[in-house]
Amino acid sequence: MSDCIFCSIVARDIPSSTIYEDENILAFLDITQVTKGHTLVITKQHFRNLLEMDQAASATLFAKIPVIAKHLKDTLGATGVNLISNMEAAAGQTVFHTHIHLLPRFDEQDGLHIAFETKEPDFSALAQLADQLRLEKL
Repeated sequence: MSDCIFCSIVARDIPSSTIYEDENILAFLDITQVTKGHTLVITKQHFRNLLEMDQAASATLFAKIPVIAKHLKDTLGATGVNLISNMEAAAGQTVFHTHIHLLPRFDEQDGLHIAFETKEPDFSALAQLADQLRLEKL
């Protein structure tokens, strides 16, 4: 896709700090470095995001994610890793090409703050929602 920055990186029209590459994926350091070692893992084939991918393409991508994440953690001496994928603008996606953020974590003061607001469970509402969302077969 000609107007996609990640397709331009795959085509080598734009340089990247690559840490892994094979025939299907490319992993490179994010220029923002939210945390040290912040890595983007992208598909070489253009997909808008994970919602557009089929099982085979996503399986190929996710087969490498744990290996790359463990490498980042071990090599950098991180104590954890966050995996984030924003899908569509409402979720914060700004580059519309499938990519996974791997963010090595070093301590609670490393500059990245992810917070979830917990709520008291409504078990009846949860059961109704589960009925609405239940998948029969994949």
